[in-house]
Amino acid sequence: MIENPEPATPRLTAKKLWLYTSPILALLLVYVGWLMLARWQENKQLEERAAQEARAREREEAQRTVETLGGSEFSILSFYATPGMIRRGDSIQLCYGVSNAKTVALDPPVAEMWPSASRCINLAPTKTTNYTLTATDAQGNKKSVSLEVKVH
Repeated sequence: MIENPEPATPRLTAKKLWLYTSPILALLLVYVGWLMLARWQENKQLEERAAQEARAREREEAQRTVETLGGSEFSILSFYATPGMIRRGDSIQLCYGVSNAKTVALDPPVAEMWPSASRCINLAPTKTTNYTLTATDAQGNKKSVSLEVKVH
């Protein structure tokens, strides 16, 4: 008598397995990428907000210091660069201090400025530059002082 072979059971080959699982893996990768992007954007926004709050606190503290130490005289207390001469690519600290000023401005504008008894900003000029600090008091009186940073 002839034996009946057992009915063939469908076998899952590696090729079929990959065919069924690859769309799921692709969707999983897209989802994980989306989550990472969303977290990165959220962290970036938090860092920006923290930096804005730190600048606001620094500005408020500087204003309190100016009001406390400035007395009643409106003046530019200091304006200097360290070092005064640099090589191209190097950086300097441009420092200023004012008393009883309502606003301060730097020409050419290079950073956000506010009244402070002592504040320094880091700059990297690419050519010899004349900087002018102008302070204005509440009555609109202005005082200016200039300095030159030489770049070789």
